[in-house]
Amino acid sequence: MINDFKIATKALRTSNSKLNVVAVNGCCYGIDNSPEKGDYLKYCGQKFWEFISGAHSLYTDIIEPLGHKAKERNDDFNKSYSLIINKFTKEFSNDFCKDTGEIDWIKLVEFNSKKD
Repeated sequence: MINDFKIATKALRTSNSKLNVVAVNGCCYGIDNSPEKGDYLKYCGQKFWEFISGAHSLYTDIIEPLGHKAKERNDDFNKSYSLIINKFTKEFSNDFCKDTGEIDWIKLVEFNSKKD
């Protein structure tokens, strides 16, 4: 990453763009109270979100909506996961269980390992 920063900075400085190039490594979370890393800056957590948005409280403002979206996705996932587990359980029971509910180990091992 540092090498890529140096290459990009050199390319931009030599293109007569007259840009003041500063490489920044952004991290969505955490705390680093010493952002100066020599060849680049490292902004973490609140400092990163404020740097990219200009909003001092963005790092907390985005948490609640993300939490709601995550819950919706988790609920959808859990429903789909349950359906698949039920389907696989039914197929397994039909194919590899005796009428008593016991696993028919011979049938299962033969399915998995018997040569044709």
